[in-house]
Order: sequence, then structure tokens, then C-alpha cells
Amino acid sequence: MSSDTPVAKAAEAMLRRRYDWADVDKAKTLVALGGDGFMLQTLHHMLESGSSRPVFGMNRGTFGFLMNEWRIDTLAERIAAAKAIRVAPLEMIATTVGGKVHTHAAINEVSLLRETRQSAKIEVLVNGRVVMPELVCDGVLVATPAGSTAYNLSARGPILPLQAKMLALTPISPFRPRRWSGAILPDDTVVCFNVLEPTNRPVSAVADQFEVREVAKVDVRLDRERSLTLLFDPEHALDERITMEQFAT
Repeated sequence: MSSDTPVAKAAEAMLRRRYDWADVDKAKTLVALGGDGFMLQTLHHMLESGSSRPVFGMNRGTFGFLMNEWRIDTLAERIAAAKAIRVAPLEMIATTVGGKVHTHAAINEVSLLRETRQSAKIEVLVNGRVVMPELVCDGVLVATPAGSTAYNLSARGPILPLQAKMLALTPISPFRPRRWSGAILPDDTVVCFNVLEPTNRPVSAVADQFEVREVAKVDVRLDRERSLTLLFDPEHALDERITMEQFAT
């Protein structure tokens, strides 16, 4: 599988000339060519189709944090020796001001973002208990360990080791309480966000690339029953990359 970029399509053509391939529907392992965005797209497609096949990605994009190094040689041997990393998605249940309910999965994070120049006002509940009556901010997010080095890190959230059974709850440009930097929660926690003044201060909810606008309430939990498997070269697997991000300058 490849993204639509010329670089990814050229890599696909080279691999098809070198190796024999099964049809996507019959394949035991998927090879994804592209960047992190394409890998997330591939994983979301698998969640929607109920597929549990492992994915070996090779970077034909920009950063490629979720991908392996691009090499044309010894691909079968690399896949056979690959380290399997399982990741579980978040489930977002977003209820709009109009009462519509939308359910989406997120590999990296679920984020709430203000839609206008006015700050959002959000009540935060953890396992049904109000832990913050009013968070005034540009937004707030819940990130998985796999997604903790993405938007969460840009918002100054913590990096979570992949083995950690934790979720990051991170504010985005908080105004009140100004010094609150977020929380690290057990991954069996259910986080609920109630948008205060949703009409005057509209907020959107985003599960990776899926956006729901004008939300009134958003529930987020980890969905272990839909975990996915990524394959990595053992010397540069995802868990090691996340650990080393703590030392990046």
C-alpha cells in the first residue's frame, strides 16, 4: 500500500518489480509506503474494516516516526525478523450541541480546540468525578503513549514510554488555571469533557484527522479490544524511538 505522492509511488513500482505480492485482501502482512500521515490513514482503515494484520511501514514521507527506513533489499528477511509493537486506539464519543453523537478512533490523540478567537471553557471529569470545574484554554487533549511524541509533545505534554499503561491529559495554552501542566492517568481511565458556554465559545473535537465541530460533550477511553500491530526493525523499534525522544535537543 502506498500514498499518492510521486516518491511513494516510485518506491511501490520498484518493490513490485523486485518481489511477488499477494492481493491486499489475501495478504498476511501489509507493507505501507509513505509518511506518518499515511500510516495513520492505513491504521484507521484497518480499524474500520476490522483487520488485525500487522503493518510494516517504510518511510517515503517527511519525518516517518511510525515508519522503518526505506530499503529495497532483503525486505522479506526484515519482515521475518521484525519486532512486533501493539498499540491500542482511543475511542472518542462526541456529542454535538444539536444532540448528534459521533464515534471515532484515534491512534495518537483526541483533542478539543476552540473554534473562534474566544477561549474555550471546559469542565474536566475523570471516571465521573469533576477534577477541574473550569479549564479556560485554547484546548485540551488526551494522548496515547504512541501519540505522546506528536501533538502532545508540542503542547508540552509528557513523553510516555510505550510500555507505560498511562494516558497523557494535556492542556493547550491554558489561561486558567495558568500553572496547570496536565496529568498522567492510568489507561483504564475514562475522561469526559463538558464544554461550558458551547454556543458562545464553540469547540471542535478531533480524533487524529477526524473533526467534529460544535461539541457539547466528549468522552474518551482506551479501546484495548481493537489493538493494532506495527512491525519494526529491531534496532530502531518504536518503543526505543519514544524513549530516546526524551533526550532529543
